[in-house]
Amino acid sequence: MNTETPSPDLYLVVGYDGSPPSTRALDAAVRLLHGRSGRIDVVYVAHIPGIDMMSADAVGEMQSDFDEIEQDLRTSAGEQLRGQEERWTFERRDGLIGEALIAAAKHIHDANPDGIVTIVVGSSSQALHRIVGSAAVALVRHAPVPVVVVP
Repeated sequence: MNTETPSPDLYLVVGYDGSPPSTRALDAAVRLLHGRSGRIDVVYVAHIPGIDMMSADAVGEMQSDFDEIEQDLRTSAGEQLRGQEERWTFERRDGLIGEALIAAAKHIHDANPDGIVTIVVGSSSQALHRIVGSAAVALVRHAPVPVVVVP
């Protein structure tokens, strides 16, 4: 008689912008999901710094640019995942990176309360981020779910 309970589904929220750290995070998510049930949610966060200082025309133009970037990143993520993992989704969120990834994780957790939701992000190699912090550092401090920071 097998009394072992099955492990809960694993839902990995990957912050993805096409940069080397985000591609490493997506690769790590594939490795983490291997052999488990669940899925990878690839999230691109379109962030407009200083939006309150921009004209409506400039914001509209940036939104159009974000639409193109979203399509490029969706294609790039699909190519990176092809042949490795087919259980994935892609979405774009607007706002601050950390807040958007936390909101995505909360949304997934609300829909799958018995699953394990984890945010996976790449670490920044920029010197300024080591001094004032990065999205990854903010997530580790404030996320209500586990965070995996991939070097």
